[in-house]
Amino acid sequence: MTDEAPATSGRIVLLTVSHRVAPGLLSWPAWQTLHAADRVLCADGGHPLLPYLREAGITVEAGTPAPTAQELVDACAGGRTVVVIPSTGVDGGGAGDGTGDGALTDGLARLAGSGRVQMPDLELLPGSYDLPGARLLDLVHVMDRIRRECPWSSVQTHKGLAKYGIEEAYELVEAIEDGDGDELREELGDVLLQVVFHARIAQDGLEEGEEGGEGGEPFSIDDVAATIVEKLIHRHPHVFGDETAETPEDVKAHWLRTKAVEKQRDSVTDGIPLGQPGLALASKLAGRVRTAGLDVPLPSGDGVGYDLLAMAVQAEKAGVDPETALRAAARTYRDAIRTAEAGGVATE
Repeated sequence: MTDEAPATSGRIVLLTVSHRVAPGLLSWPAWQTLHAADRVLCADGGHPLLPYLREAGITVEAGTPAPTAQELVDACAGGRTVVVIPSTGVDGGGAGDGTGDGALTDGLARLAGSGRVQMPDLELLPGSYDLPGARLLDLVHVMDRIRRECPWSSVQTHKGLAKYGIEEAYELVEAIEDGDGDELREELGDVLLQVVFHARIAQDGLEEGEEGGEGGEPFSIDDVAATIVEKLIHRHPHVFGDETAETPEDVKAHWLRTKAVEKQRDSVTDGIPLGQPGLALASKLAGRVRTAGLDVPLPSGDGVGYDLLAMAVQAEKAGVDPETALRAAARTYRDAIRTAEAGGVATE
């Protein structure tokens, strides 16, 4: 008497793809699996991968309701291989990671855990991979849709959003000073949103064929990225060119020298935003004077303002950021106030 080999129960392949990569650029194992599969299923009839699969001669059952876990297991009977292409997920508010709806995978997990069903082999096959920074494309995509469809976002302007940029910058600084990593990540995202939002507003001029608009010539987020990339490469010749820099001071000297040539400013004070907090403004002016080697006596006068100016210049000379120092002292003061309140001590 010989043992009979158990009937094979087939194979289910969940093919994950990234919407951030050109849809025809699949890995070689993905193409091999797709060509060899008995069935290829895709519930999303508008999936960007479909035209490329059809061009490659692969028959895809698309636009039909997604199979249940049990239906998928039954489809693998007799050793058949079924490839499932999930939705990319980003348009529906999902993670946009190419794994699509989790209902199918949850159902398969329940069937496997029941012990009553002979399960086919399950395989998660990456069809394409994201490069670092690819999730930024999701942000651009989501911002585009919000700008089109949200009644509030669709009417915002650069000037109207300016106050939020200031608020988010301060919240970012607070997260840095608190040393809270989770808060820092969130606040960095909020600041990044401001950049993408403003770029999207500027892009409206490009789409409408305008020659100019609010804030000058229209541009897109790609123009913003291209501008800063070009600037970074140009100002880091020790990284992207033939110059050398052994110390942070060398790097700063490179940066200032290159910036001076680019800007062709008439005064060392050009480019310093006067709307920044007073201590930061005083420190920035003092730094420009010191770097330029100028001998500029402090203006004399009565009042707290001149005293604060002198202290800010002294702090900058000592390598201390007066704004940061004052905030640290103010935080200590706040803690003392709370301690007094908790103890019932009256404060004036």
